[in-house]
Amino acid sequence: MILTNLQRLFLKSKTFIIVVIALFFSACGSPEQSSCDTTIDKKYFQICYDYSLKAAKEVKFILNKDDVDRLNIEQRYDFYIEPTIPREYSVSSEDYIGSGYDRGHLASDASFDFSKESLYATYSMANIVAQEPSLNRGLWLELEKLERKKAKEYDKLEVDIKIYYDSNPLRLGVDEVAVPSSFFKSLRSLDGSFHRCYMFENIPYRDDEILEDFEVDCKS
Repeated sequence: MILTNLQRLFLKSKTFIIVVIALFFSACGSPEQSSCDTTIDKKYFQICYDYSLKAAKEVKFILNKDDVDRLNIEQRYDFYIEPTIPREYSVSSEDYIGSGYDRGHLASDASFDFSKESLYATYSMANIVAQEPSLNRGLWLELEKLERKKAKEYDKLEVDIKIYYDSNPLRLGVDEVAVPSSFFKSLRSLDGSFHRCYMFENIPYRDDEILEDFEVDCKS
């Protein structure tokens, strides 16, 4: 999909509006974003999971310098249904087949490939959301590389990913997993000396897009 400059300007301005609205509701303690039906503890990261969406609303973890590039296990696992939540609220990898969306990691497999256990944890379908392929394989991938770089630079990095949905989101597959409308990601060193935030709509992106264009003010 090729977008004109005018369309790109519109989409970026729309992203700004989403950021303002999201931060407003966050400040007001909006139950739509702050609440979750269950918190899934995958030991290495935590998932705020919504039963009606059948998807994550937030994922948090701390990435340690000593873990980044420690083993870089090349083996990758098959996606699996999250066993800790009732089956009627979970989804399977098959829901994504033919959908046009990628199975996008929230806690990245490349950030947790320092042990077989940590790597396997990232392949839970509770840690997966529907992402537009050009986002998942482009800007989102670059942001995951940045989080590992900054973890090595600052020893420990706190990562917070928030996932937003429309009031009546598109649904995929037999299990009707909801498709996100946008993503917010915060990278912060534990001493507070480094803090950057980014926001993306779940739309197609060009190959020449750069992360800096999607950086937002963390303190707004």
